[in-house]
Amino acid sequence: MTDGPLDGQPTDGRHAALLRIRFDSEQIARVRHQLARCLSANGLDGDRLDDFVTAINEAMTNAVRHGGGQGYLRLWRDRDLVCEVRDHGFGLAPGLPLPRTRPQPSANGGMGLWLASELADSMELESGPTGVRVRLRMRIPSPGPAARTGAPARPDTERAG
Repeated sequence: MTDGPLDGQPTDGRHAALLRIRFDSEQIARVRHQLARCLSANGLDGDRLDDFVTAINEAMTNAVRHGGGQGYLRLWRDRDLVCEVRDHGFGLAPGLPLPRTRPQPSANGGMGLWLASELADSMELESGPTGVRVRLRMRIPSPGPAARTGAPARPDTERAG
């Protein structure tokens, strides 16, 4: 986790977005289904697809619950599939560690971030006074349709609704 200011755009500048979506609590289910279709079209399937969708869902839920009622999702493909979820809340308490072990059921929070970090291949967390950014990464196990055609597969729509 990094404590510090967030820049304005969740972009790495080199890869075109497969999805770019603003969402609130009423749109999470729709975004989750759209995300699953896009991830599947780009080479994830089975348990890895389910795990990545669940990890991203946890990040989206946290963005809505703790970050001002809405969030922003950006998905792109480099050698892996990468999803970044941002919010515009007040950020995490300085020095708050990322849970490395499963929080106790009686703990006040932390389960969602722990679960996301367990399900994705990697997770980066950045927090500042203008919000939190969670970046999740999942390796693509074998070349999917996009790798064979030379271009990332894109869904028909890019908005939750």
